[in-house]
Amino acid sequence: MPPSFGNLFAGLGCPVEGEVFEDLLRLGRLRIERILSSEYRDGELYDQSQDEWVCLLQGTARLWIDGETVRLEAGDYRFIPAHTPHRVLETSREPHCLWLAVHLHPEGGEEPVAPSE
Repeated sequence: MPPSFGNLFAGLGCPVEGEVFEDLLRLGRLRIERILSSEYRDGELYDQSQDEWVCLLQGTARLWIDGETVRLEAGDYRFIPAHTPHRVLETSREPHCLWLAVHLHPEGGEEPVAPSE
């Protein structure tokens, strides 16, 4: 399990392309992750079994969510219900995009994980 403390802005080495996902907390059906995005998109279509709440902490981005194009700036957030197709269309070069994502998995959809003592 990741540490129970940290800094979201520490160690922001951005990937050359794609995204880097880092779990900050996994507890039962809940997963919180930090995502760093390069400006080069792979265009992967996501259709996840869990609900996702995502907040853009720095940068700008353009998403496609179930037929709607959405522009996000630092501080903007979106709730994406489970099984809603979505993809990242564009992310800023400077500053690179830094996201905080909160996933809530359905009952029985994720192995329960307890904090280490």
